[in-house]
Amino acid sequence: MLPKNIVIPQLPLSSQGAKVILGNIIEPQQLVIPLAPSSTTMFGPRGACLLSDGRLWVSDTGHHRLLGWHNLPTRDNQPADWVIGQPDFYHEGQNAKGTPGKATFSVPTGICACGEGLAVADAWNHRVLIWNNLPEDSNVPADLVLGQDNFIDNESNRGSQIASANTMHWPYGVFYHQGRLFVADTGNRRVLIWHQLPTENGQPADLVLGQPNMMFRNENGGSSPTAASMRWCHDITFWGENLVVADAGNNRVMIWQGMPTENNAPCAAVLGQKNFNSVEMNQGIYSPSASSLSMPYGVGVADDWLVVADTANSRLLGWRKPESILSLQDAVVDALASPAVGIAGQINFQNKGENRNFGLPKRDSLNWCYGIKIIGKTAVVADSGNNRILLWQFNTNS
Repeated sequence: MLPKNIVIPQLPLSSQGAKVILGNIIEPQQLVIPLAPSSTTMFGPRGACLLSDGRLWVSDTGHHRLLGWHNLPTRDNQPADWVIGQPDFYHEGQNAKGTPGKATFSVPTGICACGEGLAVADAWNHRVLIWNNLPEDSNVPADLVLGQDNFIDNESNRGSQIASANTMHWPYGVFYHQGRLFVADTGNRRVLIWHQLPTENGQPADLVLGQPNMMFRNENGGSSPTAASMRWCHDITFWGENLVVADAGNNRVMIWQGMPTENNAPCAAVLGQKNFNSVEMNQGIYSPSASSLSMPYGVGVADDWLVVADTANSRLLGWRKPESILSLQDAVVDALASPAVGIAGQINFQNKGENRNFGLPKRDSLNWCYGIKIIGKTAVVADSGNNRILLWQFNTNS
């Protein structure tokens, strides 16, 4: 137990907790239960995309749909304006209990703005759907599909036992940065990169990380973990000019110094492990620390902050570029096994219970948080185990 005079550094999130809670609003003494679909409820949401103009899209994963708000919600439980993936707000089921199409989902997860449009990782249909323009209504059909050559098929790796540059297996994450599209092709244990936003259905990727070539799909490249291998990559972001990948299966976050230019390029540093070869949860210790991770599924950035959704520890951890380091490139070199400097969701770095010691949900507690993205001063947290999305003020000047 920590001495009473030790102050745990908190992430620069409002001490009042989330300003707005969407989804499950917990009453006193009420436990989280799966919720029937409506315009105000969610079931295990894993991702969200907030636009700078306030439009919000959420992957309501367990209900196999997207929920959309025309403006940034300002009150708890505010109903969504749009739904994509189901005939209305009150139905659920994979592919709307039918066959795959241009506006159906089977376990949608990662979601991001790309160019003028939107991209969604449709994990169990083994594809990514892309809208050329941001949808402004319910059930707007997607314009493009990756991972499949049409909108009807949904076999993993198009029915093959090996991967290729144009197939996917459980893609859980998607990210767009400076014209490039990144997909965490989780079941193939790799990240696929398109140097330009694709324009054709089934267009092959240009670059692969995590595997020696486009055909391999074994865990950690079929060998022991290295600085180049992956086991269960889930989310992607950029910290300054540096690529960041949440490798949940290896209980670490991988950071490249700059943008990789070759297949299977090794990362420069990892967070959550002492070296590139170690992969145990919480570094093999029951209780976490400021330096360990357990199944980190989400990563987000705000100015010089890198924030990690340390999912199985039900907390957010933050790393920040030290004032003495001039560039984030230099920060990456020094990042190996460095401890986090901020935390949210737990009262200290040693706790890991859902909703802080397995308690009831609060405005500042977390239960298997899968996603974290920060736009301006708003952190959007996919608090999946609590069936909700948190909109939480993030003060980047702190």
